[in-house]
Amino acid sequence: MDFQYLLVTEKEGVATVTVNRPDKLNALNAGTVAELAAAFADLKVRATVKAVIVTGAGEKAFVAGADIAELSQESPLSARLTAARGQAIFAGIESLGKPVIAAINGYALGGGLELALACTLRVAADSAKLGLPEVGLGIIPGYGGTQRLARLVGKGRALELILTGERIDAAKAQAMGLVNRIFPQAELPAGAEALARQILANGPIALRLAMEAVNRGSDLTLAEGLNLEANLFGLCATTDDMREGMTAFLEKRKPKFLAQ
Repeated sequence: MDFQYLLVTEKEGVATVTVNRPDKLNALNAGTVAELAAAFADLKVRATVKAVIVTGAGEKAFVAGADIAELSQESPLSARLTAARGQAIFAGIESLGKPVIAAINGYALGGGLELALACTLRVAADSAKLGLPEVGLGIIPGYGGTQRLARLVGKGRALELILTGERIDAAKAQAMGLVNRIFPQAELPAGAEALARQILANGPIALRLAMEAVNRGSDLTLAEGLNLEANLFGLCATTDDMREGMTAFLEKRKPKFLAQ
């Protein structure tokens, strides 16, 4: 697919989606958000893609927020529609069924951090800066930031970041559980890919069902979540992947999972 604002590449089962507006610090304008929707719709059904890495062009920014020139023209109705549209697109990334890793190579602010929050895991360059500065513009996060951040790091920490608009460094983000791993800037692409391949060494159906259990279970009571887990555990037992994984363990060899 040809894009104006994205670069999409694929290497041995791992696709990389790069937001490519470095002159605008990769800010999310309406065109970029629409292209993200199209790109991830394609990656969801592309059988050769097993995992996705999302990053930004250049070394300054992952995504430095939304396009303020566009946002400043929103009416109450259009602003609500814009938020709902972005939320739906980011929900699609979250529920892709394949691991999605945000490789945060610089500023991840506003909509950029919200994009990273929609990903399965987040790794960051040691120079990265993260934050939700929307209140300084008289608005609130609108692409899921108020909801996903609180679920990830807890209500108190989320409120502090949102209400102060503070930009935090990668070390502080890792300490609060917002970032999973930190790499030197030059090692970030290789580090993200290595993490993706470490994940993909495991059973593909189990990966998909584990992500479903966590994502769906976070909105359920504990009892409902445990029931969901038991049902998905039972579903695993119907698969060739389970038989291969356990046979390989007993035979002391690496499993050879079927491509899914």
